Amino acid sequence: MTEYREADFSRLKTVPIAQRSNKVDPSLLAHPRGRDTSFAAFWASLPDILAAKDLRYVAAQLAQAAARRAVVAMLGGHVIKVGLGPPLLELMKRGVITHLAMNGSAAIHDFELAAYGGTSEDVSAGLADGTFGMAEETGREMNAAINEGALAGGGMGEALAAYLERRGSLAAPQASILLGAAQRSIPVTVHAAVGAEIIHQHPTADGAALGATSHRDFKRLAASLLGLHDGGVVLNLGSAVVMPEVFLKALAVARNLYGGKPTGFTACDCDMQRQLALRGCWWTTAGSMTAHGSLDVGRPTLDHVADLVRGARADDAQHEIDQKADGSEIQDRHRQADQAAEKAEHDLEAEPRQHGE
Repeated sequence: MTEYREADFSRLKTVPIAQRSNKVDPSLLAHPRGRDTSFAAFWASLPDILAAKDLRYVAAQLAQAAARRAVVAMLGGHVIKVGLGPPLLELMKRGVITHLAMNGSAAIHDFELAAYGGTSEDVSAGLADGTFGMAEETGREMNAAINEGALAGGGMGEALAAYLERRGSLAAPQASILLGAAQRSIPVTVHAAVGAEIIHQHPTADGAALGATSHRDFKRLAASLLGLHDGGVVLNLGSAVVMPEVFLKALAVARNLYGGKPTGFTACDCDMQRQLALRGCWWTTAGSMTAHGSLDVGRPTLDHVADLVRGARADDAQHEIDQKADGSEIQDRHRQADQAAEKAEHDLEAEPRQHGE
């Protein structure tokens, strides 16, 4: 028998359970939804713990922010290729999303769906014979749009949307979030990582045009972030690296220009990383971020967010949804938000700057 030291458990000090603070009690548990098979019943039946609690919180913040504060949706390519464009279009239609930002792969999937009616190739097969990413039409047309946008002094998002709008025929225009945003005067920005997208390996790719248009979009995203102040929401859906990094830099620019604003907004990160066990939902209070469990977002969830927005507005006559086909009221709301942001920026510029000119 060894003589290793052992802890003396007889000296341990226990405490009454009544004095312990508990994180879980019966009121937080899931409950059967009975015969009601609706998604609303499923939603109500979820436990009020961890990811389900986080999901409810984010949905409630989106409902409160709709038509009152900025809602910035940042997308990775998988969001489009797995079919979540339509619910995002619905959120734009209802005036919830005020800025749509995406990485290059999201823009490519959206462009291909709209123009050709299909996207998402077999990467393994294409790598084997060197044809991966070599689709002629995708590279030629998207680079043409970007090059034209650079010459006009525009951004990549608006250049791609404008090209689709004037293209002779489209296979599925109703599926495009690029078009949906442009048609509703919602800023749409594309944030490219040179060499990371298939259109960069096409002979017509122009690095200067890619850089100029994407950098302009970075400036536009930074300008939109002021609208997040005191109640806005930013969603990162499906981008593990590019969009979170772009957002952090754009946030620094915005706070530098606008006197430390925005603060007091909700930031939800759903980055779909398969390699890591930790996926996070972060929210921001007065500018600080806290990690809170994991959160996956799918079409039923986004559809329910739209329902919550509709319900929130039904309780407030000032923000009822106008179903007019021309969408004029939604555009008026975005215009009002822009005017409020411009006023805030003007007020800040009138104050003495901390570091001088």
